[in-house]
Amino acid sequence: MNLPKMGAPVVVQNITGRYGRLHTRLMLDYGTNVAAGATPGKGGQSVEGVPVYDTVAEAVAKSGAVASVCFVPAEFTLAAGEEALDAGIKLLVIITEHVPVRDELKLVQLAQSRGATIIGPNCPGIIIPSQKVKLGIMPAPSFAPGGVALYSRSGTLTYEIAGQLTAAGFGQSVAVGIGGDPINGSTPMEWMDFVQGMPETKVVVAVGEIGGDAEERLARHIERSGYKKPIVSYIAGRHAPKEKKMGHAGAIIYGDYGTADSKIKALTAAGVMVAKTPMEVPSLVKKSLP
Repeated sequence: MNLPKMGAPVVVQNITGRYGRLHTRLMLDYGTNVAAGATPGKGGQSVEGVPVYDTVAEAVAKSGAVASVCFVPAEFTLAAGEEALDAGIKLLVIITEHVPVRDELKLVQLAQSRGATIIGPNCPGIIIPSQKVKLGIMPAPSFAPGGVALYSRSGTLTYEIAGQLTAAGFGQSVAVGIGGDPINGSTPMEWMDFVQGMPETKVVVAVGEIGGDAEERLARHIERSGYKKPIVSYIAGRHAPKEKKMGHAGAIIYGDYGTADSKIKALTAAGVMVAKTPMEVPSLVKKSLP
């Protein structure tokens, strides 16, 4: 994983759009070093004091940016992602939803060939409270520095559970919304392995949801790898009807495949404590700590 440190320069793609402008201001307010923006045809402008360039390559050359937050519409996301990776960006956070699966696959393959990390698409981003780094749309007041590594397939549950943890006195070493699409730039297994190497992380909270088999595969990975840090999980969608597509492109169940029960059973067998509600997560975190 290629996570930026405090003060690392960041570029925002489509910074001149409504959401790009809004979240640039909020990222700056949090302490993120948004050093440049990129919007074709808007070079020479500025947003919240941040200079805007026509291309990501120019923005990177002028600012030294190592990460990008992409607010580009879905139909242009493939081209924008390719442009960022070609410019040397090593962490690409794609907030955009409704990106075609074929485009997601192309971007994941390109990122792998360039040694880069993608978070998303269809995600809220990443926040590292101790570093004052926020790349995305997460509401900052929900988060605080601490020893819980949190990642989630659901954007809103990322905020809600982080808020529950913060209120209970459990801050976060890192919080990531990996995205709700069938294809993600980075997987639960990759994040689980990454945070295992973070000494400041004392416990991991993995938030999953119905659909697909990401949690079942994660359970097998935990069993095979002999994971050392305690893990708490919550699975959203316990009462969702079968064979119905829910809010996320990945949240669809066929028969017993991808059900909450199958995920909870697999995780429990792997030694993971599974909360019944988001409000129960802090008490299980407390229970898991020595």
